[in-house]
Amino acid sequence: MADEDSSWDKAPEGAHGGRKEVGHVSVLLKEAIDFLAIRRGGTCIDATLGLGGHSLEIASRLGPQGHLIGLDKDTQALELARKRLFADPAGKPKITLLHSSFAEIGKLAPPASADGILADLGVSSLQFGDPGRGFSFQAEGPLDMRMDPQGERTADQVVNHMREEDLANVIYEFGEERRSRRIARAIVRARPIRTTAHLANVISAALRSMKNSGRIHPATRTFQAIRIFVNRELDDLKALLEAAPQVLKPGGRLVVISFHSLEDRIVKDAVRDGAKAGIYQVLTKKPVEATEAEIASNPRSRSAKLRAAERI
Repeated sequence: MADEDSSWDKAPEGAHGGRKEVGHVSVLLKEAIDFLAIRRGGTCIDATLGLGGHSLEIASRLGPQGHLIGLDKDTQALELARKRLFADPAGKPKITLLHSSFAEIGKLAPPASADGILADLGVSSLQFGDPGRGFSFQAEGPLDMRMDPQGERTADQVVNHMREEDLANVIYEFGEERRSRRIARAIVRARPIRTTAHLANVISAALRSMKNSGRIHPATRTFQAIRIFVNRELDDLKALLEAAPQVLKPGGRLVVISFHSLEDRIVKDAVRDGAKAGIYQVLTKKPVEATEAEIASNPRSRSAKLRAAERI
């Protein structure tokens, strides 16, 4: 999973939303599997199943006596992952797939039941690649942005109905966008805004007279902020990290891949605080990042940061 490619220049075909998706590539796949230290016959939770890339590797290592549990908010992703994981059942572990946010992991998994938990945060290629989901400013689509299609809150509600002051606060807090008030004012004046392309144009016009930061598209941070708010991503992440020590067995591993500073900061603090409390042994003093070779083959991996810890 990953966040939208923030390059101002046109990305390669299939790199992000609105154009043909050439195939999902799991970020930091080898590193994640290595840090999980999967043992045959164990139980592992893929808290962000996506299209099942990480889970396929996990399943191959668990063996027939193991148990793989996959969670995802997205029903479409669950169905596609189900087909991949059950395509060849020979030698596979028991597989349980659940339509759920990983925020519910403490309710779904018994205490001390898991040998490993993996969370690959952000938005999947499947979601970015479908303009109808409304995640990308690279193509015309509805203002939706729900990871769970059954979710109540949509981007349209945020963009067209939120008070200007509250909208500015969302853009600033979740997008780390210092020009949030200017953007919020422009959005309110342009209402009603019905599509992702319209929203991106409004933001770009509002910032046209201001110096752009590097090659980042002017709409990048605002789209990130609205998406995080719509899906309650940071609250869900905090809930996952709070429950993880109870769900993991002694010696169990927690591996989290994040894609922006807000997520990484939360993960870093949770693991550090857990180490101070004698709950975790930190396995990554610094976050693990993608190699130059992986970034070249999968541009989305360039912002990925992996942190890992072992339950004491």
